Amino acid sequence: MAYASHIQGARHGFFGRVDAVVKSFAEARAQRRVYRQTLNELRDLTSRDLADLGIARSEIPFIAREAAYGKA
Repeated sequence: MAYASHIQGARHGFFGRVDAVVKSFAEARAQRRVYRQTLNELRDLTSRDLADLGIARSEIPFIAREAAYGKA
């Protein structure tokens, strides 16, 4: 028979809200990091490389946003 040695319930109240805010902040930071990295990498490509990929320079911010935040 198996026994649980440590059970942690859902956090309620103030600390639960603080925990949710911290997690939300961390997720937003990770998404911004993906956005910036994608944006910088695509901007560093030459016009010829972008043309080979079928990407116009004006599309770069939209592609980076989709990569970081998903389709709207």
